[in-house]
Amino acid sequence: MSKADNMLAILGLLQSRRRMTAKQLAEALEIHIRTVYRCVDALCIAGVPIVSEIGRDGGYLIPDNIKLEPLFFDADEQKALLQAAAFAKEAGYPSESALSRAIAKIKRYTNPEQLQRMEHYETSIEVIQPPSVPALTSLLAEIETGMEQQSSLELNYKAGYDGVQSKRILDPYGLVHWKSKWYAVGYCHLRGEIRSFRVDRMSDIRCTDNKYQRPQPFSARDFLLSSLLPESGSDHDMISVRIQGTPQALDDLCRHWLLGHALVERTVDQAHFRLDEETLYSQLSYYLLSFGGKIRIVEPEELKSCLIDITASLLDYYQS
Repeated sequence: MSKADNMLAILGLLQSRRRMTAKQLAEALEIHIRTVYRCVDALCIAGVPIVSEIGRDGGYLIPDNIKLEPLFFDADEQKALLQAAAFAKEAGYPSESALSRAIAKIKRYTNPEQLQRMEHYETSIEVIQPPSVPALTSLLAEIETGMEQQSSLELNYKAGYDGVQSKRILDPYGLVHWKSKWYAVGYCHLRGEIRSFRVDRMSDIRCTDNKYQRPQPFSARDFLLSSLLPESGSDHDMISVRIQGTPQALDDLCRHWLLGHALVERTVDQAHFRLDEETLYSQLSYYLLSFGGKIRIVEPEELKSCLIDITASLLDYYQS
């Protein structure tokens, strides 16, 4: 039997009997006594409250006041776990090997009919993500270690495509997966404030001896989202943007992570947004061009002129 099978067998014997010695367990399971010691140690590490009593009447036992509930998953719970694991793996989940072992344990203790159903669940929902970078897994694992130990991280970070690499000290508060990218959010000692960092732009991460205290409550997701969205200004500073288009094109516009927060009104053939000037002309203009003739700018006129200028500039660039 595997180690996991031996551990479950020992647990079952201790639950069904008052007390058993290592020798009795070894004889009952036909395994070496050293295997019993290793399995009991592993069970204790996993949180099972096994008590070891020495002496003539000693042995291993589980106290009477401890009730160990068996862990069983119904069909819907199995489906949810398997499909959630598929999402996590495709996102570059840093503990993928541990996740695979957990799924293997669930499958191991099922009958053939249940196993067939579980294998169907695994292929009924699939996820397509950009190819993951192998080095990213080790970076994420190092960041998770820093968060677990609440230890500051020393790392090299390259900001932007042409940014200069700089050495940073980061107190990691959380990880966020957004638009196929991993972001580490925490306190940057260089800037003296909480910031977000793309993990794929990090290198040479190592834990330091410096300890930190994570602020409570804190949400890395909420921080990242608030840093991406434009600051709310007065209504006078906002520009009214009206766009006509096909229902499908307007649906895609309204589901955009930024435009969705700026939506004022939606009709069958038109969407009304309110946006600040910088966001509109620096971020969204290029995105609107990707819809081609499926949309038409109703207002403002300046946005139409901006799209014309961008198109002319791209035409000149590629013709040259």
